[in-house]
Amino acid sequence: MSLLIVGSIALDSIITPFGERVDVLGGSTVYTSMASKNFCKTNIVGVVGADFPKEHIELLESNEIDTEGMVIAAGKTFRWKGVYNDLNQAETLDTQLNVFAEFNPSISDNYKKCDYVFLGNIDPVLQLSVLNQMQNSKITACDTMNFWISGKKETLLKVIKKVDILFINEEEIKMLIGDANIFQAAEIALSLGPKLVVIKCGGHGSVCIGENFIFFAPVYPVKRAIDPTGAGDSFAGGFMGYLAQKDNFDKDTIRNAMIYGTIMASFCVEAFSLERVKEVTAKSIELRKSKIRKSVIFR
Repeated sequence: MSLLIVGSIALDSIITPFGERVDVLGGSTVYTSMASKNFCKTNIVGVVGADFPKEHIELLESNEIDTEGMVIAAGKTFRWKGVYNDLNQAETLDTQLNVFAEFNPSISDNYKKCDYVFLGNIDPVLQLSVLNQMQNSKITACDTMNFWISGKKETLLKVIKKVDILFINEEEIKMLIGDANIFQAAEIALSLGPKLVVIKCGGHGSVCIGENFIFFAPVYPVKRAIDPTGAGDSFAGGFMGYLAQKDNFDKDTIRNAMIYGTIMASFCVEAFSLERVKEVTAKSIELRKSKIRKSVIFR
């Protein structure tokens, strides 16, 4: 099965207690696709500027990621600069939207037929536009962030009503629903339309909640986390990629998707940008799954 990913493609400058990188490859589309490509055919939609390094495009294509929907526009690529004084919270130092400010995703006829769709945390107006262009997708999912919750909540709620899966972090779901208890908040979120709510809890793991269904996924015990940028997107990529691979939406598949999401996030944080992610193999993924299996009970 094929997965379509729509989101940002960026050049990131990152500072953590372990070092600094300038203008490295980033963005929700990139992290999600580099995780999902380990499981299924992956197609991306995004925009970059004329300054976007060709080697980044070559990296994506060498990983069999379809870049047909990647537009190169006149101008500069979206840039983000952030610092992590600790690894739990990024402080944004600079954001330059550049060509991303005019991003208006147009989905090709080939992509409209994709079975699975993941919408990164872009403007909900754009998320809604993509959903309206798709043709009979089996499973659709979206991510979001506090900026859109506070600024475009009404449109975001329209998106949530149309998707099957909502990816959101712990603080964001409290903000979206207005309830400090994430389990009550998740139940309310389910009443808005989605079949599943996946709550990312950082170093505490993640939890997936559906009707009469709940599953907790632990974090993989990474001994040295270097850079958490893109971890949430990598989690979503592992999750959605596995769903597309199995082409199933039963409870066992969802449980395993949570574990594969956890694994892909664990690789992401071990180095800056895609330095670790691009080295991941099927064998290394399954090795981490076997280690997690020893610490939790799941099928």
